[in-house]
Amino acid sequence: MHVKVRFFASYREVVGMSELELQLPHGSTVADAVSYLRRKGEPFVRLPEEPAVAVNQRYVRPSETLEEGDEVAFLPPVAGG
Repeated sequence: MHVKVRFFASYREVVGMSELELQLPHGSTVADAVSYLRRKGEPFVRLPEEPAVAVNQRYVRPSETLEEGDEVAFLPPVAGG
């Protein structure tokens, strides 16, 4: 299945792109997608093992199962004051 991955703010700077498409096996989870990217090596290995992620604009847990055409957004931590 195909999913669209988007990187925001500091993650976009780390990986050097704002989006890409992944082809994953059916039944893959968010954790599987993160692991797949990190195994690709630089620059993706610099992504955290458990980043904050939204699927289709909804925060989800790493165990969330992905579906064909989902949009997976990597959301970096933010600080405020």
